[in-house]
Amino acid sequence: MSAGTVPVVTTRDETSSADLPIRMLNDRVLVALDQDSSERRSAAGIVIPATATVAKRLAWARVVAVGQHVRQVAVGDRVLFDPEDRAEVELAGATYVLLREKDVHAVAEPRGEGQGTGLYL
Repeated sequence: MSAGTVPVVTTRDETSSADLPIRMLNDRVLVALDQDSSERRSAAGIVIPATATVAKRLAWARVVAVGQHVRQVAVGDRVLFDPEDRAEVELAGATYVLLREKDVHAVAEPRGEGQGTGLYL
């Protein structure tokens, strides 16, 4: 390595689309669920068991692959979708959810680390 060269280090928290034995078509989006929805915590730290039902609860997931006609979603985005309208598929020992782009309700904004002070002057 020369003196002015900076090594490139990449880390992966999740499986990338290059690691999956699949190529998405058209407007399809392949997502991995963020966490098990069996038990969750409220903002105050109270544990809510899986037996407690909510009228309609949307789920968050991480996009791992997209088709060539997807315009609003990119690999790595966190998306909000209705878990009742899903088709599950198992690839390389992991379970993923297959969606159409129109079934995605929202894309989460990335959290900026160190952007601003949080004070309003």
